[in-house]
Amino acid sequence: MTQALQTDIVILGGGIAGLWLLNRLRQEGYDVVLIEKSALGAGQTLASQGIIHGGLKYALSGVLSPASSAIAAMPELWRRCLRGQGDVDLRACKVLSPNYFMWSSGGYRSRLKTFLGSKALRGRIDALSPSAYPDFLRAQTLSGMLYQLTDFVVDTPSLVEVLAAPHRDRIFQIAPEQLHLRGNAEQGMTSLQLDTADGSLTLQAQRLVLGAGEGNGDLLAQLGMDNPQMQTRPLHMLAVRSRHPHPVYLHCIGDSFGMTPRLTITSHPGPDGCWDWYIGGEIAEAGTKRSAQEQIEEGKTQLQQMFPWVDFSGSQWASFFINRAEPKLANLQRPDTAYIHSVANTVVAWPTKLTLTPELGKSVVNLFKEQGLQPLPTEESSGVSDKLSKHFATPPIATPRWEDLLR
Repeated sequence: MTQALQTDIVILGGGIAGLWLLNRLRQEGYDVVLIEKSALGAGQTLASQGIIHGGLKYALSGVLSPASSAIAAMPELWRRCLRGQGDVDLRACKVLSPNYFMWSSGGYRSRLKTFLGSKALRGRIDALSPSAYPDFLRAQTLSGMLYQLTDFVVDTPSLVEVLAAPHRDRIFQIAPEQLHLRGNAEQGMTSLQLDTADGSLTLQAQRLVLGAGEGNGDLLAQLGMDNPQMQTRPLHMLAVRSRHPHPVYLHCIGDSFGMTPRLTITSHPGPDGCWDWYIGGEIAEAGTKRSAQEQIEEGKTQLQQMFPWVDFSGSQWASFFINRAEPKLANLQRPDTAYIHSVANTVVAWPTKLTLTPELGKSVVNLFKEQGLQPLPTEESSGVSDKLSKHFATPPIATPRWEDLLR
């Protein structure tokens, strides 16, 4: 026997995109259900470094690109949320570092890139004197220049917890084999069915939002939608459990011709006073062609070159692959902004970067207002969460990948 339930909006995906939209859309008075296949944040969200970018890493060519322009306002929008004054209340979210830094290591191309970037973003970057260096770099004689950016770092598990906490009764763990979507390229979703031990449920919604990151590819295929298409960008991330007493939050600008920082490092509290260094940047992009052992050896070489005063003996090392998912653009270009695409009753969404999530939320809310979407009468949608909770559990929050690997 099939039972029909009604709601305003169903969101598929329990990462940063889905959870942020859950908060924003419920604020607008919509009845919303979020479905996650495994654990909250398990994909790209808890594989991200938690950096809220202000645009400098996208301006190292000296040109204020669309990406750097779009991101420029993001740190202040996030800070408003952290003060409880923004679109989403993040006052309970942990901030790992209120500042982020960029170090030009002194080579010609490194100095040129940081000089050009600082000119492009004048007013959003400060060169520091040695007395103002963060603890990790204090008392070190550095070649090149050290800059303080508008960027900062949030604790991503805390962010997921804060976004999920007010809406636990609206979030359900449903395995892919229990979820059946039908649709087409003109109508979007035509049906959404859920298998339970007692039969099937038909979940009728005014709108379906695909916010599942890399999972959007399979969902689009189920719906028979070939637009938008998805592309992925692989990374080979590094993690190091260090006993050095000070955390590091730093872009290290290298001498390559590329515009990606040589190393992008964040630090996360580990056991027994350790810090888990999590490392991306050029090493992660180029590392997709290396084995795990080769990537670790490359990381050991580069970190010892950059930070000769750090004793890495006894450190634990790990690496893993992760894909960044985003809409497919011409010539595999990177999207400059958050992305939404609407087909009838279905919206496909990618924030494209963690820092652009507030823009994604605003775009979806504005879209629904423009479409004249109104909440269903309470009697039509009431009780949907209670009925779903009889069949499906609330998903747990995932553990960051580096924590699993460094145990």
